[in-house]
Amino acid sequence: MSVLRNLARSLALIPAAVASLGASLAAAPGAAADGAVVGGRKASTADRPWAVALASRDRFGDARAGQFCGGVVVGRRTVLTAAHCLSQEVLGVEPTAVPDLTVITGRDDLRADGGEELRVRQAWVNPGYDSVSNAGDLAVLTVDGIRPGTGLRTARAGDGAYRPGTPAEVYGWGDTTGDGRYAAVLRAARVSVLADEVCERAYPGSAHGTYQRESMVCAGSPGGGGDACQGDSGGPLVARGRLVGLVSWGSGCGTAGSPGVYTRVSTAMGTAEAAGAVEDGEAPVAGAGRADGAGTTENAENTESAGAEAADGRGAVGPVEAEDAEVMDGHDRATGGAENAEDTGDTGDTGDAWAFGEEEAARQR
Repeated sequence: MSVLRNLARSLALIPAAVASLGASLAAAPGAAADGAVVGGRKASTADRPWAVALASRDRFGDARAGQFCGGVVVGRRTVLTAAHCLSQEVLGVEPTAVPDLTVITGRDDLRADGGEELRVRQAWVNPGYDSVSNAGDLAVLTVDGIRPGTGLRTARAGDGAYRPGTPAEVYGWGDTTGDGRYAAVLRAARVSVLADEVCERAYPGSAHGTYQRESMVCAGSPGGGGDACQGDSGGPLVARGRLVGLVSWGSGCGTAGSPGVYTRVSTAMGTAEAAGAVEDGEAPVAGAGRADGAGTTENAENTESAGAEAADGRGAVGPVEAEDAEVMDGHDRATGGAENAEDTGDTGDTGDAWAFGEEEAARQR
């Protein structure tokens, strides 16, 4: 069955349900897999410090630290995520009404106390985000306290990392099986960048969305397998040591013939920079840490000529390990993009950057 995943909405809870959900998660026994993505293996923020979680205990309860989306550090104070993660459809309220919107850094296991929880000081949501097609699915968060050297380098137009067939990895703490089993530990899935034509055939235009090669990237394997899923939205797709995409949408999770679709970072960063949402000198940033499954450190040696071929992609991987999974029952699979209707289509608008109060901006554990 083809089920749409706009990868955060299934975690959106009415406030009254938060307490009971947290209790059920805390009591849930180990289940079939712990794999933020569908298929994959455990990953470490020690090697990939740019992989972060978005969280709000106020909106999503204490289980898994209130995680509901992913994100990626690209600068001293800048985190990228998906626009639909900050929608009222997901949060239940406007972002400014969330008292504890945080970015969790340096924490592999969301049940543990390691790393840091950094309060979001400001949020910019792409005013061109279209919840019907899912195009332009980008938001930029400003936080203080990111450790130096954490940022991941972003791909630019013409980067060879977009070439079809390029190996890549996707990271997150989301659904591990496509049926509501959410990870507590960061996971990574090996994937391959796919040609634009593959996703144009898979998503020519429907209630799920419409693949647009200018602003999206597609990846997966012909037979299905590893993939991003609910709760992974906004997380990084990394190829050749560079950020090429952000988890955005797709039909099903790990389903043959239904690749995952990502926000194309080379396009999205241009939009954010033109709107002044990224501070001067912040992007691109030389990445730190491993970005591949072999454990090799990839840095600037992977730069390619500007004339390299660009294409689309996202993920495919192997079996899921049977350990540490937590079960989240009773949630609908995500539908269409999140709503930002006031700004959609206003081509002259650079968007509002919502500021958060000083108390909310203080670093917390």
